[in-house]
Amino acid sequence: MTLASHVLALLPARPRLLALGEPTHGREPLLAVRNDLFRQLVEEHGYRTIAIESDCLTGAVVDDYVTSGLGDLDDVLARGFSHEWGAFPGNRDLVRWMRAHNDGRPAAEQVRFAGFDGPLEITAAASPREALTGLHAYLEAVGDLLPCTAETVQRLLGADDRWTNPAAMMDPAQSVGRTPDADRLRLLADDLVALLNARTPELITTPGWDRARLHARTAVGLLRYHRWMADPSPNRMAWLLSVRDSMMAANLLALADRGPVLVSAHNAHLQRHRSSMRMMGDLRPQWWSAGAIVDARLGHEYAFLATALGTIRDQGVDTPPADTIEGRLYALPDDPCVVDPRRLAAGLTPRASAWFGYAPLDPAYASRTDGIVFVKDA
Repeated sequence: MTLASHVLALLPARPRLLALGEPTHGREPLLAVRNDLFRQLVEEHGYRTIAIESDCLTGAVVDDYVTSGLGDLDDVLARGFSHEWGAFPGNRDLVRWMRAHNDGRPAAEQVRFAGFDGPLEITAAASPREALTGLHAYLEAVGDLLPCTAETVQRLLGADDRWTNPAAMMDPAQSVGRTPDADRLRLLADDLVALLNARTPELITTPGWDRARLHARTAVGLLRYHRWMADPSPNRMAWLLSVRDSMMAANLLALADRGPVLVSAHNAHLQRHRSSMRMMGDLRPQWWSAGAIVDARLGHEYAFLATALGTIRDQGVDTPPADTIEGRLYALPDDPCVVDPRRLAAGLTPRASAWFGYAPLDPAYASRTDGIVFVKDA
């Protein structure tokens, strides 16, 4: 059996969203497993879309390339991925394979690419300009009743560097998210989204409908994110984390209409249980992940596979203790392997991570996964 067949054999039915988590980012063996799984899901099980933890707006650059060949591969990788993930060989391999697969195929048989993260980096959030102006331009082209002119939107936005100021991540007073202009933009964005929704019956079949909906979700989400960047209260970080995963969830639910979709992101964004993060002092914000939100909406049509990892020796993550999930799986002969979490022995202990960039699986939540994909060494 192929990896994909092993995975789907764990599930009662083919899910609309099959989520493959990872315990750390950027490790090539993990990307290779993801790529193999997607290829097999496409060739053997009718999957047509992969969605990864990358900017939902710039992901359109990659999708245009894999579906039409538009652009140069190096430029597409540089502009189409956030977090500098276009530099990973595994992502280059994925895009190259998708383009080759689509070459000469009709649109209905082509594979598609999507980013489902917000336009957010660790150091800053994007300006809402692209999303707001894209939504306004779409609505302007198809009719009237617009709540404002394009010139009004541009004036209220001002310079992009007001929004992308990296100092705002650490200092709420540096954010423009609660200025009068930002408040006005939030009201206008709400009206634009209401207009888009009200005209669904006539617009749903028009070119650009899906991208307009993406612009609508992103504009509202970004303005909300910037508002909470400007909040000086202790709840600020919990709100930012919640808004980000809520944006992810909204994008995944929209992609589910294409179905079925392979979703690739960190385990923490796809898990079903409540997420938390240890920060400076006693602060430990909690929030619901995108996977938890989607699972609440889709039920059995959402499936979550957590990837577990044996070693990352260049980061001091050595052979796992035998009484951990990773240690128990490390003793198995197959690499990679797919495991039903219900078959794990009781009494396993959490693994301590020697590197902040790697998050081991917690045995307390193993039963909340539909399967575990184990890779011995990254």
